[in-house]
Amino acid sequence: MNDTLVTVVGNVATNVEYRDTAAGGMARFRFAVQSRRWDRTSGNWTDGPTSFYTVFAWRSLAANLAASVSVGEPLVVHGRLKVREEDGDGRRRTYVDIDALAAGHDLTRGTAAFRRAPRPEAQVSARQESADGAEQGDPGVGASSPQPRCNAKS
Repeated sequence: MNDTLVTVVGNVATNVEYRDTAAGGMARFRFAVQSRRWDRTSGNWTDGPTSFYTVFAWRSLAANLAASVSVGEPLVVHGRLKVREEDGDGRRRTYVDIDALAAGHDLTRGTAAFRRAPRPEAQVSARQESADGAEQGDPGVGASSPQPRCNAKS
């Protein structure tokens, strides 16, 4: 597949809109990316133009973004670049979207505390084991199962 993969660093420009779909959760937000360049003549950093992208995320990434991200926070977003054109009001508009594969806070600008999101399957199986008479409080239940990575969009 010849997708154009990009990694962009910027700030969340709008609230994350989350909704459930038949294929799982979907989240969408606008992302502002501003370039900074060293100006040799003035000897200072100068801000370049700001580019805005609409970021789409699916399933667990969508739910985790909706629970973790607020307007103005610095993020790193990695995903597939999508450029689309639409006609409306007699004008042709170009939109640039990113289908996110991964996203996280930009730790060069602050700190974060990671919390692993519980997997729905692990919660169901743990409840079944408890109901079947397994010892409660067993720290090994579900601890060795790695979280699956699913990057395909359905």
